[in-house]
Amino acid sequence: MPEVFPPTLREVMLRPWWIGMLLLCLVVAGVFAWLGQWQLGRALQTSPTPPGASEEVQPIADVTQPGEYLPDPLVGQKVAVSGWWVGEDFVVVDSRFNDGVEGYWVTGQLRLADGEAGPDQLGPVSLAVALGWAPTRDAADAAASALETLVAESAGDPVELTGRLIADEGPALPPRGAEPDTLTTMSSAALLGRWHDIEQLSVYRPYLVWDEPAVGLTAISSPAPAGGSGVNWLNIFYAIEWAVFAGFAFYLWYRLARDAWEKEVEDLQDAAAIPQPPDPAAR
Repeated sequence: MPEVFPPTLREVMLRPWWIGMLLLCLVVAGVFAWLGQWQLGRALQTSPTPPGASEEVQPIADVTQPGEYLPDPLVGQKVAVSGWWVGEDFVVVDSRFNDGVEGYWVTGQLRLADGEAGPDQLGPVSLAVALGWAPTRDAADAAASALETLVAESAGDPVELTGRLIADEGPALPPRGAEPDTLTTMSSAALLGRWHDIEQLSVYRPYLVWDEPAVGLTAISSPAPAGGSGVNWLNIFYAIEWAVFAGFAFYLWYRLARDAWEKEVEDLQDAAAIPQPPDPAAR
């Protein structure tokens, strides 16, 4: 029986097919490496907010636009805005803590005056506003009713507000056993479903915490945000992930080539172990 000499792993890896697969892995790893470098650049180029910058009141149009997410450096920025209240839309939000005490927020729909959202404003624009905190639901409902009456009597007089912009918290399901329309998060999307006169309405994603509480309510504790660092650790984590993916592309190529080599060696060994029939020509 002739002796079988199986190929080495190196010989298998140098075959055209596996060289082509290696080149493909190089391309994939290069893309991952570029993405990692891009994430790292974003992490290191992040400029920390100067101390006290969030306390300088700015027009809301200079900070964000309707429908846009509020960037992290601008969360907590104080802004000025003017408009009028939509009288039927004072909504109570449950489970709101104020200096560690659980209670309720009274919120309202502020319809912005023309041009407040910027020169490109088209159609009506609204902003959700947290007007104040109450310790009990009855107190919050009473304040909301009083505000509705006050707005109705003032015939929608314009108001000017200053407050802190806070990122939208997103909608959430009501707690077990609560009424289906119970709100527990400050979500512009959820409040929009409760508001009136919303045809063609544009809405800001963040909400405003009013500096001056409405009558019958306590001011909402809203301290200045802590100054940011010069590094965005989330982007650094993503950069590390891309580096791991790039390394995994080479490992996958090696693992597949090794599996093919092991299978080829096993097949040759199995074929060598099968007895060969006698050669009739040798008789």
